Parts: sequence; structure tokens; C-alpha cells
Amino acid sequence: MLSITLPDGSVREVAPGTTPADIAAAIGPGLAKAAIAARVDGELRDITRPLTQDSRLALVTQKDEADALELARHDLAHVMAEAVQHLFPGTQITFGPATDDGFYYDFAPPKIDGKDRPFTDDDLPGIEAEMRRIIAKNEPFTREVWTREQLIDTWNKQGETFKAEWAAELPDNEELTIYRQGQWLDMCRGPHMASTGKLDPAAFKLTRVSGAYWRGDQKNAMLSRIYGTGWLNKKQLDQHLFMLEEAAKRDHRKIGQEMDLFHLQSEAQGSVFWHPKGFVLWRQMEAYMRRRLDAADYAEVKTPQLMDARQWEQSGHWGKYRENMFVVPDEIPNTEDEGAVLSGDADLMALKPMNCPAHVLIFKQGIKSYRDLPIRMAEFGCCHRNEPHGALHGIMRVRQFTQDDAHIFVREDQLVEEVRKFCELLDSVYRDLGFEDYAVKLALRPDKRFGSDEMWDKAEAELREAVQASSLSDAIKAKFEELPGEGAFYAPKLEFHLTDAIGRTWQVGTIQSDRVLPERLDASYVGEDGNRHRPVMLHRAILGTFERFIGILIEHHAGRFPLWLAPVQVVVATIVSDADDYAHQVAAELRAAGLRVETDLRNEKINYKVREHSVAKVPVLLVVGKREADEGTVAVRRLGSQGQEVVALGDITQRLRDEARAPDMMR
Repeated sequence: MLSITLPDGSVREVAPGTTPADIAAAIGPGLAKAAIAARVDGELRDITRPLTQDSRLALVTQKDEADALELARHDLAHVMAEAVQHLFPGTQITFGPATDDGFYYDFAPPKIDGKDRPFTDDDLPGIEAEMRRIIAKNEPFTREVWTREQLIDTWNKQGETFKAEWAAELPDNEELTIYRQGQWLDMCRGPHMASTGKLDPAAFKLTRVSGAYWRGDQKNAMLSRIYGTGWLNKKQLDQHLFMLEEAAKRDHRKIGQEMDLFHLQSEAQGSVFWHPKGFVLWRQMEAYMRRRLDAADYAEVKTPQLMDARQWEQSGHWGKYRENMFVVPDEIPNTEDEGAVLSGDADLMALKPMNCPAHVLIFKQGIKSYRDLPIRMAEFGCCHRNEPHGALHGIMRVRQFTQDDAHIFVREDQLVEEVRKFCELLDSVYRDLGFEDYAVKLALRPDKRFGSDEMWDKAEAELREAVQASSLSDAIKAKFEELPGEGAFYAPKLEFHLTDAIGRTWQVGTIQSDRVLPERLDASYVGEDGNRHRPVMLHRAILGTFERFIGILIEHHAGRFPLWLAPVQVVVATIVSDADDYAHQVAAELRAAGLRVETDLRNEKINYKVREHSVAKVPVLLVVGKREADEGTVAVRRLGSQGQEVVALGDITQRLRDEARAPDMMR
């Protein structure tokens, strides 16, 4: 008999081969109906998979939302693949994982008249209908263990060349499983729910089709990727679809074009062309961050873009990060028409993907004493990372970016206090920028890492202690969580995840406690005992990168920035041409007060002007006509408001000057 320990501590003696479903039924019919999977010694498993040894068992229901969503999305991926192959004979399947909000599957499209027939969005309604038919059949998901030879033979017989290729690379010593639903099957580790009927047929929607390369390599065949979103019930789906609709309205690329902030084009993949209005926004953010850093006693530096590859080898980035670096030969290219442009024999340099090694080199200039620490070294550093073209996304994921980067060199006894101060500075910045809801997460040691276990134990404990010692709110501390295996190869890190106006989360700020890089680059200070000691290096950023954070701000505010950030704060618009001179006078007085002002003197109706400047998200529109000119007033219209108020020019100038001060300038 097997001893099965339940979450309440009770133990049940059962025969080998008993399933978690059997135990649920023995406890009661309600649980038998509600249970959809099981955790056996912490591992999520099928509820129908037999138990073979003494175990701790927890039954999973839809109340265990994270597990239930993962199962539902995985099931939906299999159901979608069966539907596609039924509707489009000749389609080959490849991979179909669950995602954060749904699922996708990559397909090799069928051939029609010898040519691939890629899927399109027009195919999605028919596939959805077929998926609902499969769900209604309530076919059981069954798990089978196969040999590699069985897999290869089956896939070859079915014409599944991609699956056969993958199966041939699977290790002999690993348990290889397939899952069936009816006659359809796929290689899969599982787990799955008991049957397709456990899915809510109203809780999913296929969203789009895109291209994808087999195994993510652009040298391989192009596949069709069909995306879907999947949930536990229709209410969750509707909430998600509403969020997607709202996100589309807030898309930073769309708003950036409407507000004339920036553009991107193929001549500079992954780099942003900032327009004058967009760069005003950038400069306001940069000026704000510089004031905050100056007040927090950071020293700003500037370091080179290109550094010798030997420096990156010494830091460890060359071996761990080279695939993401732009590598440059240190030679003058051949300018003759004949012959190779580059010899191939030159030493190599690389555009910096991060600033930290250069900051260590500044630290090493001259002798540092224990009295000099902490040294807080900041840089708005322009970096380059060789991201794949397909991974680029507007200004959110780019190849050239500027970090609000800083490195703090501390003694061991200063570390917790410095991390505490950083957490409180970050909290103040986020609140100034309109983000009061965020989460702090501690990313722990990865499998492949530098440094000893003792070093990692100490570094992780220090970061935990600093968060608890900080003045962050109890609500934020209550959401603190740890992420096993998510740390950098050289250090654990605190991650700060913002929640925006429509509930999406963005990982932006970070602080990493690094004892590896100072060792590798031989950074030291003279201690009170007269001996050399290694500083600890804190890598930290609050915004992350200016590009991405500005993209987040655009979507968070839907382009309706607070007055201090708005690229154009005020437009003075005329009703009649007789008011042109007065409009210039109004604009001049506002500019003298430090406001960013434009005039609109076009021969257009005022309602047309109001609509146009509303689309451009101008916070304040001052309308002037002959009466306003005679009386020295303006009609004030606020973005998003239907009404207006008539105010004396001097009064509105003072009011707007006060409103347009940055948050840190108001304290």
C-alpha cells in the first residue's frame, strides 16, 4: 500500500495505481467534480495519472487559478491544433505552448498546387467553431509513454517531418510521452485536464496569425503561428478583451504618430528617430532624473561607446553575452573597389551593451579609501544590444537605448543601507510619475553563475533585509515575492514591476548586488586596516531605459501627460484673424513664464481646431477672439473637458506656471 499525505496532514493508504481522481472521489462527489489536476510532491500532474510511491498530494481546482489557467491554455493549444489539422488536411504541427495570457501553435501550412497556403486572420472564426465542436465531444486526454523509435516512426508515417526531426534529437534516457484526445495526438510532457469537456467553450478567442521560423532560426522554414487567448470563464475573457481593446487605443506607436513624437524605419532597425516634440518629453524626463540623482549625491560620468573585446572577456560578458553584442573590427576598411572591405585579421571591439565595466575602470583610477565609499556613479549611457529583428517592438524593445544607469561601490557594512536608500528613491520617482502600484520581486541565483553558494546566500539575504528595512508601504511589502533562478549570472537582483492604468505590469527598475565583477576587474579600496578590500558593486536603474519607460508613460497616460511632461503644454487658438496680434501677446507672456506654447492662427473654424489639438493631446487650449483681446482674457479649455472658463491673462499665466512645475520642484 502507498501512504498519501494530504494538505491537512491526514494520510490515506491506497493501492499502487490509484489515481488522484480516485482519492478525490473517495473524499466526496463535490471534490471529484471540481478537481482538475493534482500536485504530487509539488509537481503538477494529470488527475488520472496513477500514483506509484508514497507522496504528498494536493488536488487542484479552478480556485487554484494559476495552475488552472496553465492547464486550460495548454489544453486549448492541443484542441486548436486538432481543429486546424481537421479543417486543413496536410497541415503539419510543430510546437504549441501556453503563454502568459493564452496559447499559440506553430503550423507548417498545407500545400495547394505545390505552394504553401499560409493561414490568415480570415481562417480564425472557422477554427474557433471547430474547437468548440471538439470541446463538446468531451474527449479524454490520455497520457502514454513511448520510445523515441515509436515517435520517429509515427511522425514519419503521418508526414510530420518537423516532429520527426525533433523526436530524433530527444535523449534516450528521458521518459518520452504523448497525449491523445480522441484519435489526435502530439508529443507533450503534460499535464492536461481530464478531458476537453473541462474547458469552457465561451472562454477563449483566437486573436491573430503571424509568421515564425522553425526553431526560431530565420534560416529555417517559415511557419504560421496562430495565437489565442484562453481563460477559465467568459467573464475573465471579456475583461481581457476589454483590456486588449483599451491597450490598442493606448498603443504608444499610434499615439506617438498622432502627437508627432518619434518614428522608426528600416534604415535603422531598432533605433528611434526622436522628433522635436518627442525629444522635449525625453529632455523633461532626463532633467527630472538628473535633479533627483544630484539630490541623492550621485556623480554623473560619461564613458566610451566602443571598448576592446579583451575588456569584455575580462568582465565575463564576452562569453556570456556576446551573441547580443555588436562586434566591430579595429581597422580601417578597404576603400578600393576590388578586395574585401575588411581583412578579418583585426582585433575586435564591441559597442557597449551595458555601462558597468566602464564604471569599474573609472573607479580604478587612483587609490580609493574606505572613507571614500559609498561612491555613487551615474550615467545616462547609450548602449546597443543586437536584438533579433522579430523581437523589436516600437520603442519598447529596441537595439539602441539609453539607461538611467548607476553603479554604487560600497563596503560590506554599507550595502543594506544603500539598497534601502535606493528603494526609497525609486518609490518617490514612481509616485512622481503617476505609478503608485508596483511589486518588488527578488530574482535568485540561476543554475549557471559565477561565485560561491556562500556569496549568493549573503547577497540574497542582504536584498531581502533592505526591502524590509525600507519605508516602502505595507501594501507593497505584502506583495514581495521571490523568483528562483531568475537572477543575473553574476548577482541576485531586486526587480520592480509597475502596474499601469489598465492593469498591465512592466518590469522596469532593478538593483543587483554584485561581488563578481569587482573581483574579475580587480577593483579594490584600502580598508581601515591598511589592506586592500573588494567593494560590492550595486548595479541599479529606476526607469530601466528612457525609450521603454517613455513608451510605458505614453500608454499609461494614453498620451494625456501631466502638464509638466507634455511636449506642448498650451496652444493659443484664434477664433478670428482680428485676434492674431493678441494671440502672439498671450503666447509671449506664457513663454516668459517658462511654458511650452504654440499658436494656431489658421483660417479654420474653432471646433475644427479644438478637435485637432485634442487628438494631439494638448493639455490646455486657450481660445481668443475679439472680445478676449479687448478684455485681456482667454477662454480656457482643458483636455477631456467639455466646458470652458474665461480667465484674465495674468491669472491663467500664474496658474499654469504653478501647475507646470515638475513634482520634485513643488516639494
